[in-house]
Amino acid sequence: MLPDRHHRTRRLTLLCAGLFLLLLGTAAPASAHAALRATDPADGTVLRTAPRQLTLTFTESVGLLTDSFRVYDPHNHRLRTGPAEHAPSGSDTARVPLPGKLATGTYTVAWRVVSADSHPVSGALTFSVGRRTATTAAPAPGNTENPATAALYNIARWLAYLSVAVLLGTAAFVAYCRPPKTAPLRTPALAAAWTLLAATTALFVLRTPYEEGTAPTLSVSSLTHAATTRPGALLLARLALLLLAAAAVALLRSRRRRLPRRTTLGVAAALSLPLALTWTAAEHASAGIQVPLAITSATLHLLAMAAWLGGLAALLRTLQRTASDPAALPLSVPARFSRMASASVAVLVLTGVYQSWRGLGSWQALTDTTYGRTLLAKLAVVTALLLAAACSRAWTTRAVRARATAATAPARIPEPATGPPLPPEPPAPPPHPPYPLLRRSVLAEAAVSVLVLALSTLLTSTVPGRAATEAARTGTPAAGIPTASVTTIPFDLGTPGGHGKVQITLDPGRAGRTSVQAVVYGPDGGLSTVPELRVTLTLAAQRIGPLDTKVTDRGGYWGTDSFDLPLPGTWTMKATVRVSDLDQVTVSAPVRVTR
Repeated sequence: MLPDRHHRTRRLTLLCAGLFLLLLGTAAPASAHAALRATDPADGTVLRTAPRQLTLTFTESVGLLTDSFRVYDPHNHRLRTGPAEHAPSGSDTARVPLPGKLATGTYTVAWRVVSADSHPVSGALTFSVGRRTATTAAPAPGNTENPATAALYNIARWLAYLSVAVLLGTAAFVAYCRPPKTAPLRTPALAAAWTLLAATTALFVLRTPYEEGTAPTLSVSSLTHAATTRPGALLLARLALLLLAAAAVALLRSRRRRLPRRTTLGVAAALSLPLALTWTAAEHASAGIQVPLAITSATLHLLAMAAWLGGLAALLRTLQRTASDPAALPLSVPARFSRMASASVAVLVLTGVYQSWRGLGSWQALTDTTYGRTLLAKLAVVTALLLAAACSRAWTTRAVRARATAATAPARIPEPATGPPLPPEPPAPPPHPPYPLLRRSVLAEAAVSVLVLALSTLLTSTVPGRAATEAARTGTPAAGIPTASVTTIPFDLGTPGGHGKVQITLDPGRAGRTSVQAVVYGPDGGLSTVPELRVTLTLAAQRIGPLDTKVTDRGGYWGTDSFDLPLPGTWTMKATVRVSDLDQVTVSAPVRVTR
């Protein structure tokens, strides 16, 4: 029965790990942690004269790539621009010089930078010189995420979190809980160390392709570039720490020396702090408000998480190895872990509340942003984890009290009916520890903790609610969201040569003040001049409309710069095209308007 139970546990663990690797590998990658605050020229504006440079301002510091900006002319040809650089105002502003002469028409800018918390930011915008022409503002192929690179990077990050939790948690369990035998814990600790080394190496190799949105590649230039960035330097520091620890262990084993527990505690503490800093100094805590306090809080949060969840894995391994002989495991071991877990939970609650406030910025962001909804999911899973931990703690406390009561109870002397008094009865054996119940509870905790780590990894790759709210308040869309909505509606009057299509652009394609441009194409696909064009929008679900856009003829296209879309939703766009004094047609199509 026991081997079957171990096999079932191992299969369940592998299944959970595989499911979460699939979840992380197929999740849509978040495109930004910094949000675009403002642009000069502003998105969608029409300029009388050509600008000399393009300037983008973000909500936090950003790093520049060799191909951060791509500017396309009205004919979709890429322009030659000068090198991108930071503006004198600070590293949160990037600028690129433009050619001296720009032709009349609409230009598309695709951009990609790296936010201060190590994640790439990409998006697109448009501006026009003289007048607008038909175009679509969307990121160029080279400025979008590569699915394979993003999936591999997310999987490596989750494996790094999981392995560091097991590694540091096992060290804390051995040093504080003092299990009688540490040999069963050597295998998972070594596996965690090798996994962390491999995951960190993979993250460093994938760093440059992840930033640039390209396919996974291995080259000297990409590795050199990664080493010059702050996230890459921290990954190298993590590798150096792991190799240093491995060298120290190998040296001690060659001398056949066994480290005392106090030395183990000191070595683990000395390694854990700089190891944790290689995470917190490169992610959310390293950017935004109150950076020193945020890094301190995030480091304590990571260490407490490792002590609790990694120690939980060590306790589960110890319980499984002593299942056949419960007396071999003193009750003080789970009792000590219970105290360590309680202290870790207290630290997690305090630091988690601060980090949530810092990341959200408002209560509304809990439900209105992806970061907030992911945080709510994590809180729900953590609540389930705390309930399972409460059961484990209750069983452990009850067993400790029962054993203490049995040990201090006086021996009972029976009263004989006749004759001399009888010798006292031997004390009753202490009650058997509830290890089977505890083992099931700890297994449930370990399974839920895998989900906690997966959601924590997703949180680190999600736009913080504070940045998303600020971008929405300033009227700038979060990076990666198209800035224009283009709808093409075919029409046919039923007469020879009386067919074509109308291309209508809402710039930007979201609720609020927007501009409308419409271009009519004839049967041959070329631009067609019509005497009258009317465009209206209706939101039937809210009984709004039809709203007349009041587009006017601007010489080659029809447009207006001041049309208000009051609400997001799926609107019905109707275009009435009159091609002569007698011939006209009305056609319609749905158009999605975002918030």
